[in-house]
Amino acid sequence: MKKNNTKVIGLFSGCGGLDLGFKQAGYDLIWANDILKDACETYKLNIGDHIINEDITKVDLNSIPKADIIIGGPPCQGFSGIGKRDPNDNRSALVYSYLDVVNKIEPKVFLFENVTGIKSSKAADGSKVIDNLKEAFEAIGYHINIHTLNAADYGVPQKRKRVFIIGNKFGVDITAPSQTHYENESNKKKWISSYEAISDLESPTDDGIVKYRNSPMCDYQKLMRKNSDNTTLQITPYSSPTDKEIIKHVKPGGNYMDVPDEVSTKRIMYFKSTGGRTTTYGRLDPKKPNYTLNTHFNRPNIGCNIHYEEDRMITIREGLRFQSFPDDFHLISKTKRNYYVQVGNAVPPLLSKAWAEHLFEYLIEKPNTKTAHLVISRTEKVRTHISSI
Repeated sequence: MKKNNTKVIGLFSGCGGLDLGFKQAGYDLIWANDILKDACETYKLNIGDHIINEDITKVDLNSIPKADIIIGGPPCQGFSGIGKRDPNDNRSALVYSYLDVVNKIEPKVFLFENVTGIKSSKAADGSKVIDNLKEAFEAIGYHINIHTLNAADYGVPQKRKRVFIIGNKFGVDITAPSQTHYENESNKKKWISSYEAISDLESPTDDGIVKYRNSPMCDYQKLMRKNSDNTTLQITPYSSPTDKEIIKHVKPGGNYMDVPDEVSTKRIMYFKSTGGRTTTYGRLDPKKPNYTLNTHFNRPNIGCNIHYEEDRMITIREGLRFQSFPDDFHLISKTKRNYYVQVGNAVPPLLSKAWAEHLFEYLIEKPNTKTAHLVISRTEKVRTHISSI
């Protein structure tokens, strides 16, 4: 890892997926925050003790150090395609707290991550949230580009689509990182499959400490394992007797439609009659990446979380593998629930690292300062507009 002096601040960092990618790329992380104490403890253990456990709305902005880049993803549940999009959800308003920090620190570049639902979410007045954000960031001097990326295209064994808003003071268009992995194209690296992601992990145990089944079978397993002989958090997941019976009937790549009617719950019968919900009660297809991992991947009825071969849910460590966290990354949590929250809410570090390496090219190439000056001067005129958005 080649070090550089580019200073980074992380907002809404969680356990540190986005921050870890920048650390792996050699950036200097100097400050971060998150409201979940367990996530902050995990962050301190794996990334650094510069994280503050506090609600960002209560942080004194004068206490945040100056930095070259700000990264972060405000809580996404208010925008998620799952459930009702409530414009009055306080979590949605946190995106504007991110903007306040950017306005105060004035980094050269910022990277804002969120779920794809933000593109269609509306504010209370009916306007689009993403249009308001773009206008607000432009009003404080930033040239904005918006990209939607699939983590599978960057070597993550998960079809996880996310929106990235990138702002810069240089007045240039920042492109998306170049794709490295492909679904079907010949003579190019293929998407990482579920089998490649976790097949070297032994079956789970009560304490979660396991050795590997065999030598690394692919580059992804080598990358995750580094020089480790074993790993942790391969803990036997709990399933109710009903769920255990349901799981047995779901074939690899299948879902609730595989469950016989005589075994199906009322919920499953309702799904069968209404259709849709491809990943519900889903079992992994060993030949394909996983679907988007959520914060309930210990449950079969929300997402594709059944092991492709064994009749069980995937483990916490397997969830970390699907998110591209290395096997020496450990979690701290006082509750079972917060293990899953930390993993499911994270940005895959490999996707973050792709951004980190890509953005560094813009920082060292010194974009046209004259163009940047014109952009900043123009947007200064509309700074006061931000309060009305």
